[in-house]
Amino acid sequence: MKLRRNIFSFRNRVVVIIVGVSLGALSIIYTNKMAQRLKEKEQHDVALWAHAMERVNRDVLGGSLNDPLVQDIMSNGNNIPFIITDENLQVLQAHLVPERILQHPDRLRRRIDRFTEENTPLPIRFLWSADHYHIIFYGRSNLLKSLYYFPYIQLLVITTFVLLGYIAFRSSKQDEQNRVWIGLAKETAHQLGTPTSSLLGWIEYLRAQEIDQSAVEEMNKDLTHLMKIVDRFSKIGSETTLAPANINEIVGESVMYFRKRIPRNVTLDYNGLAIAPVQANVNAALFEWVVENLMKNSLDALQGHGSIDVRIASNDKQVMIDVKDTGKGIPKSNWKRIFEPGFTTKTRGWGLGLSLSRRIVEDYHSGRIAVVDSELGKGTTIRITLKRFFAG
Repeated sequence: MKLRRNIFSFRNRVVVIIVGVSLGALSIIYTNKMAQRLKEKEQHDVALWAHAMERVNRDVLGGSLNDPLVQDIMSNGNNIPFIITDENLQVLQAHLVPERILQHPDRLRRRIDRFTEENTPLPIRFLWSADHYHIIFYGRSNLLKSLYYFPYIQLLVITTFVLLGYIAFRSSKQDEQNRVWIGLAKETAHQLGTPTSSLLGWIEYLRAQEIDQSAVEEMNKDLTHLMKIVDRFSKIGSETTLAPANINEIVGESVMYFRKRIPRNVTLDYNGLAIAPVQANVNAALFEWVVENLMKNSLDALQGHGSIDVRIASNDKQVMIDVKDTGKGIPKSNWKRIFEPGFTTKTRGWGLGLSLSRRIVEDYHSGRIAVVDSELGKGTTIRITLKRFFAG
C-alpha cells in the first residue's frame, strides 16, 4: 500500500512538471509570434511616415519635416526611436534618442549602426531634386524589446520549476527502483539545456537581424525538440507500448537534428538513409532518447573535433545500431561500469545517461547495449541490438 502511494505521489509530481514545462513552451511560442507581429507593425508605421513625407514633397519643396500632418503622424503616440538625416548623415530630426548621443559624433554613428542592424533604413526621395534625399534610421520600441527579453524570463521560470522538482524528488525516501525514476527526471532536466540554449542563440540572432523564415524555422525545430522531451517526461511511470517502426527513420531524425548543432570541426555520418529500411518493435520517443544520449556522449568525448559515425546493419534476426566516435576512448575496465547509475568521467552531469539508455534498451525493448570496441586516444563504438521485426 505504501509503495502504491509513493508511485501515485511520484506521478503527481511528474504531471505538475509536465504542465509547467508545456505552459512555458507554449508561452515562448506565443510571445515570439507577438514580437514578430509588433515588429511588422512598427516597420509598416515607419514606411507610412516615409510615404507621407514623400507625398508632402510633391507640393512643398523641402517642407516635409515641418508639415503639420507629418509631425502629427510621427509624434502622436509614437514610441519608436528614430533619427532622420540628410544624404550626408547630418541629423535633421530625432525621437527618443538622448541629446548626449546626438551631440557626440562617435555615439551617433554607433546608434545609427545599431538601428541599421535592427531595421533597414528607409530613404525619402525628393521629386524636385535627384541629388537630395532624407534617410530614416529607426530601432525597436521598448515594448518590442521587452517581448524579446521575455523568453529569457520564461526559460528562467522553467529552469526553476525543474530544479524545484529535482529537490522534491531528492527529498523522497524511496527504494532503488524509485531512485532510478528520479534519475530519469534529472536527466530530462539536463536534456532541456540543449534546445533551450539553442533557442537563446536564435533569439540573439533575431535581435541582431531582420526576422526571416529560415531563422523562425530553426526556432520551431528546437521548440519541437523541447516538446519531444516533455513527451518523454510524461512516459515516466506509465506502461511502455511498443510498435513496429522504421529504425532508419527514427535514428535518422536524431542524426539530422544533431547535424546542424554540432561544432564545425565535428563530422556526423549516417548510412541509414542509403540502405534498405529495417523494422523493430520500439517505443519511438524513448528509443530516440537512447540514440541522442549516445551521440551526446560521443560529442563530449570528441572535445570539439573529430567524427561520429552512426551505422545501421542487420541480419535475419537482429538489427544493430552502432555509434562510433574518434574521441578519447574508454579503458576496458570501465566498459561495463559506464552503464552503472552515477558512474561518470565528466565534471558535470549525474552519470545517468547511459544507465537510463541501458534500462530503456534492455528492460523495455528486450535488446542489448554494450561497448563493442574502445581504445584510449582512438575512440569508442557502442552497439544497440534489437530483435528485427518482419511484417506478415
